[in-house]
Amino acid sequence: MDFRHEVKHEINLLDMFQIRQRLNAVAYPDPHAIDGRYLIRSLYFDNLYDKALMEKVNGLSRREKFRIRYYNGDPSVIHLEKKSKIDHLGNKQSAPLTKEEAQSIVDGDIEWMLDSKYPVVKELYTKMKTQGLAPKTIVDYTREPFIYPAGNVRVTFDYNIRSGMYCTDFLNPDCVTMPVSEAIILEVKWDGFLPDIIRDAVSLHDRREGAFSKYEACRMYG
Repeated sequence: MDFRHEVKHEINLLDMFQIRQRLNAVAYPDPHAIDGRYLIRSLYFDNLYDKALMEKVNGLSRREKFRIRYYNGDPSVIHLEKKSKIDHLGNKQSAPLTKEEAQSIVDGDIEWMLDSKYPVVKELYTKMKTQGLAPKTIVDYTREPFIYPAGNVRVTFDYNIRSGMYCTDFLNPDCVTMPVSEAIILEVKWDGFLPDIIRDAVSLHDRREGAFSKYEACRMYG
């Protein structure tokens, strides 16, 4: 299992304008972005005891969570993801889902998952059966991504964070989401090294590394 370095900062609007300007001079926009950004909708899972939420609230260094995600309101490409973290290292395992498969998971029709060729799908099935893992809340937000080839660097701004409250029908475009935070999250991810040119571009004075969680923010409201 390959882990990447991950660092987050909660920043303000002026910070974002300044860093964005520096990144535009040295990095590249993500080719999948539309006008430099895209919309992300995720459906997060948790158990009856809110294990994933409490791991984050309590600041555990080792934690994991499952989510289903698609972009720009287009459910033709959907992925199931398992995100694992150990301190400042993160790993993501992913598997594609059809729209029908994603909806069946939301509806609790999961026996087909046992025959999937993707290990992460089988793992989610097992944990839904043995740990009571179930869809918990929708998390919507806007992302501005930048990439830099050396070090496989990815820098993102996430903002306009919204919660589906108690709604888990995340393929329903009419599912209403509500704003839950004005936070702007700067996240930097890289493999073996972070090039100085990117380190300088994202540097901030008097900003400490943050532990902001979009899932945690949304769960405070549902």
